Amino acid sequence: MSVLVLALAAGAVTGLALGALGGGGSVLTVPALIYLLGFTPSAATTASLVIVTVTSATALSAHARQGSVRWRAGALFAAAGLVPAALGGALSGRLPPAVLTGAFSLIAGLAAVRMLRPAADGPGAAPAGAGRIAGTGAGLGAVTGVLGVGGGFLAVPALVNVVGLRMRAAVGTSLLVITANSFAALLARAGTARSLDWAVVAPFAGAAVLGAWDGKRLAARVSGGTLQRIFAWALLAVAGLMLLDVAL
Repeated sequence: MSVLVLALAAGAVTGLALGALGGGGSVLTVPALIYLLGFTPSAATTASLVIVTVTSATALSAHARQGSVRWRAGALFAAAGLVPAALGGALSGRLPPAVLTGAFSLIAGLAAVRMLRPAADGPGAAPAGAGRIAGTGAGLGAVTGVLGVGGGFLAVPALVNVVGLRMRAAVGTSLLVITANSFAALLARAGTARSLDWAVVAPFAGAAVLGAWDGKRLAARVSGGTLQRIFAWALLAVAGLMLLDVAL
């Protein structure tokens, strides 16, 4: 199978997961780039930031039209993560491949476990203090910068439990946070980004954007809980294989 076909197929599956599930779908991007398309861990996390930025910005515009983005809260939360995201992006290229792969597999496992837990759709918690909000936003930015993941599976519960948003607003607002953090991390990796294989990255990103729209339609037809459980178990398997790869 040609690299172009693999890139289109992987992008479509990633976009489908993002559109159907929201937060957490982008964690498929890095393993797909490494194990299907032959990217190094460092190049994969950089390419992932490109793909996550494009797909999240596209999804953000759709949620904004639906009125589910809380711009002020999202901007404040994202602002705390911009510098850590940029620093994490600069640090990532200096880390050994095994460290990046191992850390990513742990984050992927965490995402899977988080998805297996039922999410409440009631009112968010009372907003925390500014210090805690800033600390949480900074931590999310650092994860995005180092590992090249959007971190929606972390951003959504943080916006509910720390900022106090309702679930629907948290999902829409998380896309603002993810877009801002991913772009900041990408700027810190500008030199690495120029050397990416754009003949692979561009089709992957385009297919992911288109797949996200199909994912939204799929979510309307199939139980969200069923989709989330299937994806979570598949993600746990991917995380386990990546850890095994590091160990060997």
